[in-house]
Parts: sequence; structure tokens; C-alpha cells
Amino acid sequence: MLEQHVFTIPMRTRFRGLDVREGVLLRGPAGWAEFSPFWDYDPAQSLPWWRAAVESATTPWPAPRRDHVPVNATVPAVPPERVLEVLARFPGCTTVKVKVAEGGRSDPDTVAGDLARLAAVREAVGPGGRVRVDLNGAWSLPDALVLLPRYDRAAAGLEYAEQPCGSVEDLAALRRKVEVPIAADESIRRGNDPMAVRRLQAADIAVLKVAPLGGVRAALGLAERLDLPVVVSSAIESSIGIAAGLALAAALPELRYACGLGTVGLLGADVVTDPLTAVDGHLLVRRPEPDPVALAELAAAEPVRARWVERMAAVRRLAGDEPPGAPA
Repeated sequence: MLEQHVFTIPMRTRFRGLDVREGVLLRGPAGWAEFSPFWDYDPAQSLPWWRAAVESATTPWPAPRRDHVPVNATVPAVPPERVLEVLARFPGCTTVKVKVAEGGRSDPDTVAGDLARLAAVREAVGPGGRVRVDLNGAWSLPDALVLLPRYDRAAAGLEYAEQPCGSVEDLAALRRKVEVPIAADESIRRGNDPMAVRRLQAADIAVLKVAPLGGVRAALGLAERLDLPVVVSSAIESSIGIAAGLALAAALPELRYACGLGTVGLLGADVVTDPLTAVDGHLLVRRPEPDPVALAELAAAEPVRARWVERMAAVRRLAGDEPPGAPA
């Protein structure tokens, strides 16, 4: 039986359309885990998240190869005048991921806002900082061919562009025609055939997230098969969920890029007293435990709790699991 706690955490800034982050913490023989698929995911899409949480709660993680992991700052789709405020939450981070094309838009006003945000980030980090953009598959191939060079110029050089187009085929075509390196995210974690990214030579970098890929070991195995440089990223989890991403990043044979695991700074609170926040641009590889007081303060109201109970029941039916216990 896994002990469970449903939580609700406010976001500091609206991110991915979210003002609050909800989920369930599980405790098993191996430690604490998090189950927090986004609400636009159906039970089938949520199933890997459940498997990842059960693995983390019941099975020790692979042995680490490093004790610190470099992380990037994350700048949501905020006006340029708020960039410094956001970056202050990520002390010592010299790599910045900037969310652009918010809501999948490529209209002139959105593009102008993106370009201003990128210029503000470059001014903040200086010429030695690294700037990357995340598009969540927002652009068509024709738009990407026109816009990506403009974004590259606004940032005075992009480290890479994450999932600029939705399809693997479009990523491959774009990669052959632009100088900006291409990273694949959704094409790996949401595609029916993640290995198509390698077969079509569609990306220079693989972005891997533990929960959507079914756990630390599943993600580690996929990284080996893809044979691309890996950036481990979060799904905007609490420190309990981030710890699983850290376990993956720590276990990789090679880690060339800063990882997207510094996102606790986007949350207005956390379930632990010692959050996984960056120090000098790095996270210490460790596994914090929830604080009972924080759990009580962030406990979800009954309607939210009931919704998560129903959701877990649907996912467990797909998984063929017995109910692991009643959430608190």
C-alpha cells in the first residue's frame, strides 16, 4: 500500500496555461514519488506518469555518476521588463530557456513580444550566457524557416531550439536548412515512435522527461538507444518530482548541456523545507522528503482531491494495478 497525499501549489507566473500545479505524492519502500500529469492528458497519456511514480516509490534509482547537475533558468512568456525578476529566482544560472510562441501562436504581436523577451534575456546574461527557446511544436515548417533565424538574431545566437515544429518530418527538414541546433521533446515523449527522431536525423539533442517516459530506467534506456546528447527536463513538478529527473541526469554516462530541472523557482511554494533550487547554477543530487507542515498547508480541497482519486482509479485500471491506498 502506497501512502498518498493530493497537493495544490500556486504558480508564481502563469506557465503552460497553469496558475496552480496539482498532483499526488506517493510514499513507498524506496521513498517518495510524484504523480502529476497535466489535465489535458487522458488516462492513456497519464499511464507512463503512474508507472514512473510507482517505480520511484518502490525501486531504488540507478547509481549516480555525478553529484551535481547544471541547470538552466526558465523564463515564461512574460514582458521583457519582468525578465530580471524571473531570472533572480535562478541564482548562478548562465543558461536560460525562454518560452516563446505562447499558445501556439505566430502572429505579429506574439513574435514581437518573443523577440523583445529574447533581447532582454541576452542583455541580462551577457555574451557568455547561453539562450535556448522552447516552442512546444508551435510552428509550421514554413513559419519556422522564416522565424527561427529572426529569433536567433534577437538572442545574439541560440544554443538550440526545442521542438519548433510538431512533426518529426518537419523537424528533420528544418534541421537541414537552418544553422540553429534542433532539440526534440514532444516528438520523443508523445510520439508513437520516438526512435523516428534518430532514423530521420531530426534532432541534435534529445530532451527527456522522466514522468512522461515511464520512469528513470525507461528514460535511461531510451537515451542509450537514441544516442544523442541529452537534456533532462522537468514537467513543472515539486521537488519530489524533480528528484527523479535529477536521478536520471546523475545516471547518464555523459551530460553536455544544462538541464531543465531548476523549475521549482516557478512555484509559489513547495512540499519540502529544503527545495531543489539552484546554487551557482547547479542542483545537488539528493532526494528531499516532504515536510508534514507543508503537506498540510498545500493539501488539496475536497473537490480537487476527489478528482485526483477518480483519475488515479482510471489510470490504475489501465495499468492493471490494485488500488494502492486512499489519498490523504
